[in-house]
Amino acid sequence: MTQAEEAVTRFHKLLESDKFKDLEWAQALEEQIRSLKLAGGSWGVLPVLRPHFITRRQYNSLVKAAEALLSAIERVKKIALSSPQLLSRMELLPAEKMLASVDPRYPFAAVTSLLDTQIANGAMHFMQFNVGAPTGVASSELLADLFYNCAILKEFRKKYQLTKIGGTRHLLKALLEAYKSFGKKRRPQIAILEFRQPFQVTQSREHLLLAESFRRAGYPTEVVSPDQLDYRGGVLRAGNFEIDLVYRRLTVQEFLVRFDLLHPLVRAYKDGAVCVVNSFRAELAHKKAIFDLLTDETITTNFPAAEKKAIEQHIPWTRVVAPIRTTYRDQVIDLPEFILKNREMLVLRPNDVSSEQRVWVGAETKESDWERALRTALRYPYVVQERVETKPIPFPLYQFGSLEMKNMIVDVQPHIYLGKVHDCSSWLSEAGSGFSTLSGLAPTFILEGAAETE
Repeated sequence: MTQAEEAVTRFHKLLESDKFKDLEWAQALEEQIRSLKLAGGSWGVLPVLRPHFITRRQYNSLVKAAEALLSAIERVKKIALSSPQLLSRMELLPAEKMLASVDPRYPFAAVTSLLDTQIANGAMHFMQFNVGAPTGVASSELLADLFYNCAILKEFRKKYQLTKIGGTRHLLKALLEAYKSFGKKRRPQIAILEFRQPFQVTQSREHLLLAESFRRAGYPTEVVSPDQLDYRGGVLRAGNFEIDLVYRRLTVQEFLVRFDLLHPLVRAYKDGAVCVVNSFRAELAHKKAIFDLLTDETITTNFPAAEKKAIEQHIPWTRVVAPIRTTYRDQVIDLPEFILKNREMLVLRPNDVSSEQRVWVGAETKESDWERALRTALRYPYVVQERVETKPIPFPLYQFGSLEMKNMIVDVQPHIYLGKVHDCSSWLSEAGSGFSTLSGLAPTFILEGAAETE
């Protein structure tokens, strides 16, 4: 039994003990979460009664591999920007290419980002690279504080030493570093830019928490939507609020579906009147096709050994779906034919993270449906990836006043600022459920080992 498995077993025994099985402590915890308005919404926390534990060794390995991979991604992006042929493999829209060509006026390709990571059976795989806000960074910080001080975790900490991770301070520091490189001198006023759904009348709780955190640090901050922006006299505004730094919380594709290139944000960005983080250039890595370039050895042959090792060990083989010949494990293959014949070991995914196209898991798809999926993937921007087995983990959930054990899939998401990992969060979703609303954030702690009091 591993260190993490022993800790989980110990925690579950505490749940069954006379001291905690009445669940009064769970009800109190739920009331605290609701009072802070952390439940529900796109960044809502899951009603788990146990944090997700990762060992110090796992965390250190995660940091090392993620930072090596980030360096490789930066290298690939620079190569792609200078090569029309490689850039075309990213399947960018013409407007996305135009925005990517605009100099953001700071040297960082991605100021903030995260990696969706599967950790199981001693292996670690990065499934997706996302540019933008680390998942629920502000909510995770509050959630960790609540759990750390709740009754059952106090009891658990008598035997195990835990370290809290997370915090908005690293995010703010990265934003200010980009702004400093941008060249403006005055203390920035910050806009957190979000797209609100038609039924959404207020800002998201996560973004309000971020704004409160930035204001406490002395930086005037407002949460705004794109339709509130105006650009006149070289100044970007939302009403009377002048904006120096935009923290962009919507993808380029989401933006372009609703607005054109004459939008005030784009004009201010092109004029260098406002610092935008992440820049529109960062969107290159938001496409799953970035893994196509990373797993193409003809591109990475001269990369540093540490980066090549991180790619080989932690990135699933990926190709943009097209009627081409390519390579798989040093063998030349006809890609469509290979996809058809190897259904059970492959997954078809939309190239764009925000796409409404479905994901097709070959092992869960009938042969006739897989053929239809391939035809779809040849018409729309899709990638094919080698399938990575996921290991469900049992979690105790508190629902309707009772405890229920559920098998959950855990995505560990390291939070990356200017190429360095500073913390991570955990996103849980119900295993084998297809579509389920049972998903959300869970508190994450580093499991250091036996407490010093033992």
